[in-house]
Amino acid sequence: MAKNIKCVVVGDGAVGKTCLLTYYATDTFPETCVPTIFDHYSTTVWINQDVFVLCYAVDIKASFQNIKSKWYPEVSHHCQDVPIVLVATKTDLRKKSMKSKNKSKQISDTVSSEKGQALANEIKAVKYLECSARTMHGVKAVFDEVIKVVLSPPKREKSREQRCKVL
Repeated sequence: MAKNIKCVVVGDGAVGKTCLLTYYATDTFPETCVPTIFDHYSTTVWINQDVFVLCYAVDIKASFQNIKSKWYPEVSHHCQDVPIVLVATKTDLRKKSMKSKNKSKQISDTVSSEKGQALANEIKAVKYLECSARTMHGVKAVFDEVIKVVLSPPKREKSREQRCKVL
């Protein structure tokens, strides 16, 4: 029997959410992207979701910081037990060709993989992934992981608090 999966993708504007979804759905990278801005979410966003994908762009440090200060608190406030997958987008921007020597160098102004993994651990994301919709690297892996998380949810730690006392 088929199962519908409700996957909610959130993150700051211009981090590549629409490109990620468009590439996955159509196998094409949108050359022009109309910004989608939703400052006020419908309450239906928070109802019966199976997984959240929190996105930040490696070249926009504020988007990385907003995962911890804005997006994670909002998601965890509304949906405490819904698994989170943390995704770094635009990873192709970490490498910059040096025209003179035809080599690549790491751009110091980008968020490193190590910092991304550390944040994933801090917010207790079930997985940390990196992708680039422009180069197609890792896009399928994001949604493969989303499917795995929903079909085989991670085991939750049992709370040590007693919920009921018999006197």
